Amino acid sequence: MLDLLLIGIAILALAGVIFEEALHVNKAKTTLFLGTLAWIILFINADKGPGLVEVNDSLLHNITEISTLWLFLVAAMTFVAYLNRKGMIENLLNLIMPAQISLKKLLFFTALFSFCFSSLADNITATLVSIALVLSLGLPFNQTLRFAVLVVFAVNSGGVSLITGDVTTLMIFMQGKVTITQLLMLLLPALAAVLLLACMLSYGLKGTVKIKRTKRKMRTVDYVIAGIFLSTIVLTLVGNVQYGIPPMLSFLTGMSVMFLVATFMGDKESDNDPILDYIRLIEFDTLLFFLGVLLLVGMLEHIHALGALLHVYTLLPPTGANYVMGVLSSMIDNVPLTAALLKANIDMSTPEWMALTYAVGVGGSLLVIGSAAGIVAMSKVKGLTFARYGKFSLLLLLAYSVGYGLVLLLSQALVE
Repeated sequence: MLDLLLIGIAILALAGVIFEEALHVNKAKTTLFLGTLAWIILFINADKGPGLVEVNDSLLHNITEISTLWLFLVAAMTFVAYLNRKGMIENLLNLIMPAQISLKKLLFFTALFSFCFSSLADNITATLVSIALVLSLGLPFNQTLRFAVLVVFAVNSGGVSLITGDVTTLMIFMQGKVTITQLLMLLLPALAAVLLLACMLSYGLKGTVKIKRTKRKMRTVDYVIAGIFLSTIVLTLVGNVQYGIPPMLSFLTGMSVMFLVATFMGDKESDNDPILDYIRLIEFDTLLFFLGVLLLVGMLEHIHALGALLHVYTLLPPTGANYVMGVLSSMIDNVPLTAALLKANIDMSTPEWMALTYAVGVGGSLLVIGSAAGIVAMSKVKGLTFARYGKFSLLLLLAYSVGYGLVLLLSQALVE
């Protein structure tokens, strides 16, 4: 009975996100309330019994994961907020874009940029930079919406073939289910799916965009901080692969270096623009939404509700079950979902493990709340809601399905 109540709370939280516009209640408020309520119910049910220690340990583990993500987001968002406010994003756009470009070409450029950048950086940083580029164009909202949807899908697709690009990819690799060479085979199917989505989203797009050439004046310190940002991304990848340094720690170090450099290199900090104030420019409602969602996911993991999804593998063959898991990852955090699958030690071939890697990495794009990239995009693009993103779900499902099918075909052919 308790488990049904808690699952009902999670469903209620999802409904609160879906009907945010109708309810006129910010999704961060509903998810945070229901997430904390669920854990309070767990503690009350334990009532100083033998299960109290287990509930407490689960909550502490959940809070550790959340705080790690929070701190990483704070650092990454602060970097992007600084560079955006100083005009670095606009200047980058002026440097790499022609003075005039058609909307269709711009859409494909955005797809390739987001895909490639997410292969080098983490999904959150790639989304922040890609969305900042899109918003700097000043497009009408209906066009911005198409670009934002494409960015989310491209970012999630870009990191799926690298162990540094997606946590679930790393988890499957660490369990010895796939090799790095086999993972790199996912690159072409993932890119093909992104280009297919770009083709579908470009339908009906007409006209051209003039890139403003009003170059913002940059100080030497601004270029140095941009270099620190790029160095932080590179060193985060190297440090994580070589020494197991958490990305959160690397980004916090990079942010602290940025603060010190801005203080000692820049003009003496004025009261109008102190460097520490850039932390205030990040979207804390996004962080609260993350907190609520991850509390709910942690609760579901504690009551073993995610493990129940493994029954799908008794009803469908692995290829079909993996496809379903990708779709489900748009509603459930793909990390605990993948962890549950790995713990179950399901007997699958290498092509099937490769297909699962693609599914849980890209499937979260089907809903805006299904991935960190989607949640970040929702916070940055005003008016991007669950319902508006949902209008593109069929196109996203088609692109995901084609990519999944190509992964099966290519992996089967190469492994044989």
